Amino acid sequence: MCLTCGCSEGSEPTITNPETGEKVSIGTETHEHYHTHTLPDGTVISHTHEEDKNLGIPNSKLNPQHSHTHTLPDGTVITHTHEEDKNLGIPNTEHSQIHAQVHGTTITLEQDILSKNNLIAAQNRSWFKGQNILALNLVSSPGAGKTTLLTRTIQDLKNELPIYVIEGDQATTNDAKKIQETGCKVVQINTGTGCHLEAGMIEKGYTQLNPPLNSVLMIENVGNLVCPALFDLGEQAKVVILSVTEGEDKPIKYPHMFRASDIMILTKIDLLPYVQFDVQRCIEYAQHVNPQIRIFQVSATTGVGLESWYEWLRACLQTNVKPLEAIAPNLS
Repeated sequence: MCLTCGCSEGSEPTITNPETGEKVSIGTETHEHYHTHTLPDGTVISHTHEEDKNLGIPNSKLNPQHSHTHTLPDGTVITHTHEEDKNLGIPNTEHSQIHAQVHGTTITLEQDILSKNNLIAAQNRSWFKGQNILALNLVSSPGAGKTTLLTRTIQDLKNELPIYVIEGDQATTNDAKKIQETGCKVVQINTGTGCHLEAGMIEKGYTQLNPPLNSVLMIENVGNLVCPALFDLGEQAKVVILSVTEGEDKPIKYPHMFRASDIMILTKIDLLPYVQFDVQRCIEYAQHVNPQIRIFQVSATTGVGLESWYEWLRACLQTNVKPLEAIAPNLS
């Protein structure tokens, strides 16, 4: 969950194999804190709501007004109820941070989530490296053309490069079915209300796909130029896709994403005669935000510019070649 936007709160991500139709819940981690109560006889009880649930104690049996007692490092005792938090306008995420501070830690919930994610991402990256798998994280706004570019890439290279795909969307298996029609092996991850993929989801995805040595794993992230910039999936490179129908100022409107990306692919260039889009200004904006970013201009419909993209993929898949060191024409 993103602490910033609260996405995925209450949702349950799933992974679907479009070939078999099997759908499995991935599950999400929750932040649990202990509540301490003193009974009339002096007995002190500490518990979490999750423990209540595991013991079969329904919410209806719990007093929503029961107070929780915490002792600060300086000896100050704080007693409060969730209802008091609610009346004071304290959201659940802030309540969790209050508990974290009370228990003597300054780590925030968001930092905690990112730390866990980064640990799994590092494990993913190590596994990819050991298998010589080129893992790419494709990010963009909704409708920028990720799936179209991906299907065209698979069709053109399927006899040359073994490509596997993890599809990410909030709902439906529509894109996974399009990928499946190319003959490529794919799994679909649905994030529910979540706005991005996370490293743990990718771990489950590639475990199910089981890509072989010397293959390419394309991860099509949820359409969003904000949160996916924060979450490392263990990829070798983040590829941001921008279409000419979106406006040339996207790189400076969403600088974190373009700064985090290694590659920018400008898509739908066959539509340039019909839209107002300043290609050179867009490139300047992108390079201003990220001077190291590599840029390709392509049309998945006509095929223009795709060979340079393919050459980059081929070069990256060579053993011990890092994505930014791969030799391919830079169309900037």
